[in-house]
Amino acid sequence: MKTARLIEELVGGLDATRRLPPPWLRTAIWLSLSLPFLALVVLVVSPRGDLAAKLADARFLIEQGAALLTGVAAAYAAFVSTIPGANRKVLLLPALPLAIWLGTLGKGCLDSWVRSGPEGLSLQPDWFCFPAILLVGSLPAIAIVTMLRRGAPLMPCTTVALGGLAAAGLGDFGLRMFHAQDASIMVLVWQVGSVLALAALAGCVGRRLFNWNSVAGSKRRNAG
Repeated sequence: MKTARLIEELVGGLDATRRLPPPWLRTAIWLSLSLPFLALVVLVVSPRGDLAAKLADARFLIEQGAALLTGVAAAYAAFVSTIPGANRKVLLLPALPLAIWLGTLGKGCLDSWVRSGPEGLSLQPDWFCFPAILLVGSLPAIAIVTMLRRGAPLMPCTTVALGGLAAAGLGDFGLRMFHAQDASIMVLVWQVGSVLALAALAGCVGRRLFNWNSVAGSKRRNAG
């Protein structure tokens, strides 16, 4: 059999596929779905009473900006990770805003210690954080998992962990709009801790959510 004929036989039964949008556009689409949901949750739960004053607080703005950028960078990195041959250095992109976020909170903890001594670092239970971040991050999580399943599961645990970090980062960003907890040690332990725990949990179940069988099944359903 001639080579040209063999190629025709091999590709004859394949379905045509559409190229996915670039990662930046997929990230923008994800944000366009997620941010209105965050705003809706904040409005339904009721914004914190001192929100106007907090929006004039430089530290609060830096912390919120870093949380939002961590989520956006993690989403972008997650979408990049599903593209064969993409530059893997992009996967480190969330590290910079995450470092700024942690650094700002760390400085707040130091300031509290200098100002109030050990009492400034007292830690109290805040069981509201974890379920609240889950609530606010629920739709972003569903949206990003659905979108990621259209890519290639080249590194499923890393991809899903980044997706979990993206959703949880947005969840914490929304949480602080209605949850009036600003002590740096509390935010660092309970809120950032919840974000990192959710990302780690997502990474652990990555292979179950995102594998070649699930991607193939999703494509067959879309084709049908």
